[in-house]
Amino acid sequence: MQPLGAWPAAARRGLVGLLTDIDDTLTTEGAITPDALEALHALAARGVHVIAITGRPVGWSEPFALAWPLAAIVAENGSVALTRDGRGGLHKLYVQEEAVRRANFERMQQVAQRIVREVPGAMLSRDSGGRETDIAIDHSEFTHLPPERIAQVVAIMRAEGMNATVSSIHVNGWYGGHHKLSGARWAVRELLGRELDAELQRWVYVGDSTNDVLMFEHFPHSVGVANIRRFEAELAFKPAYVTQGERGAGFAEVARAILEA
Repeated sequence: MQPLGAWPAAARRGLVGLLTDIDDTLTTEGAITPDALEALHALAARGVHVIAITGRPVGWSEPFALAWPLAAIVAENGSVALTRDGRGGLHKLYVQEEAVRRANFERMQQVAQRIVREVPGAMLSRDSGGRETDIAIDHSEFTHLPPERIAQVVAIMRAEGMNATVSSIHVNGWYGGHHKLSGARWAVRELLGRELDAELQRWVYVGDSTNDVLMFEHFPHSVGVANIRRFEAELAFKPAYVTQGERGAGFAEVARAILEA
C-alpha cells in the first residue's frame, strides 16, 4: 500500500465515479463527520458519481440515501439499491425476485437462530430489523467476539450454504450470487447506464476492511483509509493506496486528491 500522495494526478484527473464503503470509511464512530459530508457535496458538485456499497441493511440505509448527496446506496452487500425518486422519496431496486427473497429470508432466520444458540456470545446486529436479504452477527459494534468465534460464525453460515463476509463490525451472511462487486456493476448499469468493467480506470474504490478485498483486487484505483492497517495481515489483496487519516477524515483526503487533480 503506497501513500495516497503517490497516486498520479493524471489518473485522478480522469475519474468519473467513486464507490465507497460506509462504516469506518465514510463514517466515524457511526456518524458522518462535517469534513466527509462536505467532501460528498464537493464531489457531487464536480459531477463525480458517488455510490456507497455497504453490508448495512436497506432499512438503516434509507435516511442516509435521502440526506447524503449520493447517486445511490447499494445495501446488504449488493442485493438492493436505494436512489432518490425526484419527488422527495426513495426508489428501491432488488437483484432477486420477491418470491426468492421471501424463501431466502425464512431460511436465513433459521441459520441466525442456530448461530445464536451454538456460538458463545453471538448476537444479531441491532440493525437486523431493517434487513431484507441477509443476516448480520455483531462482532465489534456493540459487543466483541474474539477471532475464533468470528470464524465459527463464518463456518456455520458457509455450512448452511450461505455466502459469508466479515466487515469491520459485523459478520454478514446471505443466499445468492451477489456481492459488493456484482452490486456495483449492477447499480452502475441500472442507475447510470454505464458499464463499470469497460471503464475501470475511471473509477476508484475506497474501503477499510476484509470485506473490501474483492473490490481492492478488481479496481486499479483502490484506497484504504488508514484504519485498514489493523486488518492488513488478513488482506489477500491490499488497496493500491492508503490515506493518512482514518475513517471519515481519510475519505475527505481521497476527495481532496480527486478534486485537486
